[in-house]
Amino acid sequence: MTRRSWSIALAALFGALLTLVLPAAPASAHALLERTAPVAGSVVDQLPGEITLTFSEPVRIVADKIRVTAPDGTRADAGKPVARDTELVIPLKADGPKGTYLVSYRVISADSHPVSGGYSFSYGQVSAVPGEADTGADVKTDALVKNAMSGARFIGFAGLVLLVGPTLVLFALWPRRLSARDPGRVALTGAGLLAIGAVLELYLQIPYTSGTTLFDVSSTATRDVLGTPFGAAHLIRVAVAVAVAVLLRPLIAGRAGKIDQTLLVILGVVGLATWPISGHPSASPVPTLTVVADAAHLAAMSVWLGGLVMLFAFLLRRADTRELTAIVPVWSGWAMLAITVLVLAGTAQALVEIGTVDALTGTTYGRLVMIKVGLLAVVLGVAAYSRRITNRRFTPAPATADDDEAEDEDELVDAPPAEPADRLRLRRAVMIEVLIAVVVLGFTSVLVQTTPARSAQAGDNAAQGPFSTTVTTNLVKLEVDVSPGRVGPNTVHLYAMKPDGSGPQSVAEWKATAALPSKGIEPIVVPTLAITPDHASGSVTLTPAGTWELKFTVRVDELNQTTIAVQVPIRG
Repeated sequence: MTRRSWSIALAALFGALLTLVLPAAPASAHALLERTAPVAGSVVDQLPGEITLTFSEPVRIVADKIRVTAPDGTRADAGKPVARDTELVIPLKADGPKGTYLVSYRVISADSHPVSGGYSFSYGQVSAVPGEADTGADVKTDALVKNAMSGARFIGFAGLVLLVGPTLVLFALWPRRLSARDPGRVALTGAGLLAIGAVLELYLQIPYTSGTTLFDVSSTATRDVLGTPFGAAHLIRVAVAVAVAVLLRPLIAGRAGKIDQTLLVILGVVGLATWPISGHPSASPVPTLTVVADAAHLAAMSVWLGGLVMLFAFLLRRADTRELTAIVPVWSGWAMLAITVLVLAGTAQALVEIGTVDALTGTTYGRLVMIKVGLLAVVLGVAAYSRRITNRRFTPAPATADDDEAEDEDELVDAPPAEPADRLRLRRAVMIEVLIAVVVLGFTSVLVQTTPARSAQAGDNAAQGPFSTTVTTNLVKLEVDVSPGRVGPNTVHLYAMKPDGSGPQSVAEWKATAALPSKGIEPIVVPTLAITPDHASGSVTLTPAGTWELKFTVRVDELNQTTIAVQVPIRG
């Protein structure tokens, strides 16, 4: 194969794979922080013994990346935090100073992506939020590590395509007359890239999850990563790549037996499974479906794109007309099967990750899916054109009665000789398929990096719903509901319970005010009406949007009362 041909083929492939990773947005984790105790922005009369953060899916702790900063800048957390399925529990020191506390965290969601963030609450009184230098700013992901992860992912996808497509063609379609040395080298290169990409991803996952720099890797963080499904999957992927490279040599030499072929198929299935079990599909509501669909999606993509590269770079240049007459129709059928699997697997994943029409049209993930479907329709049009060329020039014609007298009845008459112009048209059509696949796979990569519509919509719904929180003092546990939580008239409901939550707490008098200090709006009185001894209601117009401070004074008898402050976000 000439250097020019190699350049064209590899440019098409690596252009597609480059689009897979480089334009992608930063990875968006799927675990969402659903609620906290104490509630964000609340003011409590007693410092709780622990802080509880509840996420939308199970999380794992990142060592030394979870902390609570007291108003004076010192560490307020005591002991090790504990992850209990979807809950993160952080013990607090007793007798901390009054003021505003800042909670910062970094955990790993079920799809192996880090989730970091923070919030504040106040004990006794509101004070300045502790400075960023003391709040664990290192919970953020290093930009170099994030970009290096994209590069490692690029290498892994390149290896998968270069390995699967060429191996399948060598296994079933390669003419015995032609040397398999060059395509064999492509497949071996794919196995090497697959192993290198897996090792790089495994290493980079350590600083990626711990929020450190590229070369700041500790033994503790390494053990934590190796003990996760992500670590196990990548170690398996490396082993599969090495084993496949060993088994490819007899296949390239034409000496592969049935055992070698069977082992290659088994290793292929195992290797493909390492992608979905270490990523987003394993964290979906129906993981069995999405894991199988994602593996099928990867397999179909690798067969299709890798096979197109083999067809474009080798077969259409080296095979003669009789060989192409046998090969191209078979490949055309495989390509259509691969595209069908891509469509079906993608549809299954989209139904799980989107679910509703609103999520399809109202989220970034949903809009990307619609664009991808449109591009795929264009690819199908080009594939149909390629198939028409194949049927016209490379499909054998059925034997006639006269032919049966002259030839063995099991043979077919050759198709009309494929002219150079036909080969050129088919090569151009194949190249166009690859180039459009570049764009399709580019959108696929962005989808992999984008929060699924179900998670995005859940986060939006949580942010857009009525505000509700519960604050506990030494006199009362007060539930506060503000609806609809938007600019304009809002209804406030107050429910009082005993501090231990054992039953309702009678209230002698209710008072409430609302203020927006950031906009210079001083406290305004919120008229309240006692509906029952433990339930009061009031109405207030909250304009403009912002974080309003609502204060409630609850008098339980002639001598005892408490004031509770709650920060309520009001949307425009």
